[in-house]
Amino acid sequence: MTRPRVAVSILGATGTVGQQFVRLLAGHPWFEIVQVAASAQSVGKPYADAVRWRDAGPIPENVAGLIVRRCDPTLDAPIAFSALDASLAGPLEQGLAAAGVQVVSNASSHRMDPLVPLLIPEVNPDHLGLLAAQRKARGWTGGIVANPNCSTAAIVLGLAPLHRAFGVERLVVATMQAVSGAGYPGVASLDIVGNVVPWIGGEEEKIEQETRKLFGEYAAGVVEEALITVSAHTNRVPVVDGHLAVLSVGFRTRPGVQDAVAAIEAFRPSAAVAALPSTPARPVVFDSRVDRPQPRLDLLAGDGMTVTVGRVRPCPLLDLRLVVLGHNTVRGAAGAAIQNAELLVAAGEVTG
Repeated sequence: MTRPRVAVSILGATGTVGQQFVRLLAGHPWFEIVQVAASAQSVGKPYADAVRWRDAGPIPENVAGLIVRRCDPTLDAPIAFSALDASLAGPLEQGLAAAGVQVVSNASSHRMDPLVPLLIPEVNPDHLGLLAAQRKARGWTGGIVANPNCSTAAIVLGLAPLHRAFGVERLVVATMQAVSGAGYPGVASLDIVGNVVPWIGGEEEKIEQETRKLFGEYAAGVVEEALITVSAHTNRVPVVDGHLAVLSVGFRTRPGVQDAVAAIEAFRPSAAVAALPSTPARPVVFDSRVDRPQPRLDLLAGDGMTVTVGRVRPCPLLDLRLVVLGHNTVRGAAGAAIQNAELLVAAGEVTG
């Protein structure tokens, strides 16, 4: 039986992540874009006139003519995808949730709220249980779910097979993050061309905090954060798309290299998560080549939803070293949020 498509709105639809939402939702089997919203200078214009479209393909015809609306709680599609900056997202997302809309947010505003599910469906789908407590505590008929920071998404999904098998306890991570992670126009060319910027505001804290919540245990309406010590170093590099992270990891049970590789290659999501339209056949893949993964060559694995792990080897300080690559605007942003919305629909939390 064909599933009726659920109407959705996109907040911040003209920005970098908003455009990825538009691209990825074009022809989606479960969702239909009926509303786009953006900042005041875009309101009242057709989307095609308001957006500086950055994708190589054309603007989807069913969206190009939509009139851009204000980002406010009058948006009434059952699901709202939020690509808003954190400085704007908090009160607006709460207003929409109070009005009965299910907000699926890419913003950082509510990620560490103890009542907001911070989700990677292949890792912690049971955390969706927080929604019931959220609605009861706040008197909302809608709700808010969040996906993690773009680097955290790749790091945690890449580590998920190893955490499941051996228990991550200590993590040192250094990221090399693409300029698209800063939005558009983002980092000035004179700051990044031929250069590396060894600071991204708030990014290290997000990786350290969100990793513990994502790997936490859910029971009786509460997520107990994982006892993992995380030290993060974040860097902006002159790459357009793709966040690369180098990790040293200490485990509860020390694995050998071949044990770790076997765990990665055996990793599969639950049957319910595997059935979601955006879930790739292999969410995590291992590449045995000595110089991989690389953003230019490996970024589009699983249409950008697969995380690639490589260079698994012993670590003289902790237990293992490895490299993780993820697509920052797909698995780390719009694609992740769409997959979270699919999980909501599949769990019966949203109807058309």
